[in-house]
Amino acid sequence: IQMTQTQITDISYTVIGCAIEVHKELGPGLLESVYERCLLEELKNKNLKAESQVNIPILYKGKLLDSNLVLDILVEELIVLELKTVESIIPVHKAQLLTYLRIANKPKGLLINFYTDNIKDSLVSLVTKEFEKYPKV
Repeated sequence: IQMTQTQITDISYTVIGCAIEVHKELGPGLLESVYERCLLEELKNKNLKAESQVNIPILYKGKLLDSNLVLDILVEELIVLELKTVESIIPVHKAQLLTYLRIANKPKGLLINFYTDNIKDSLVSLVTKEFEKYPKV
């Protein structure tokens, strides 16, 4: 089934809601892996397909390398979640997510920082050229 931009956006809102729920439950200051595990549980409860530590092969100049890019969480094969537990999101974090999206060929990414008072304030949502290929509605 071909997804639409609207559906992808709706899924990302659900994901953000799940992240807020995890943060509300646990608070800041834990290891990234703890938030990842709990977020996977929340996503599963919303009937979303979510995989953690997803290996993406790296193709360099036409050659498949023997190392992989590892995505924190991939939701519905479409949305890359990059989880952080840092004092502040800096430009390199956004650049990292954009690169992950490009290499993995995914339309949307969310950078979620759990070391914060408010998830929504530090959240970064990015879309790629890939997103434009999906019908709007």
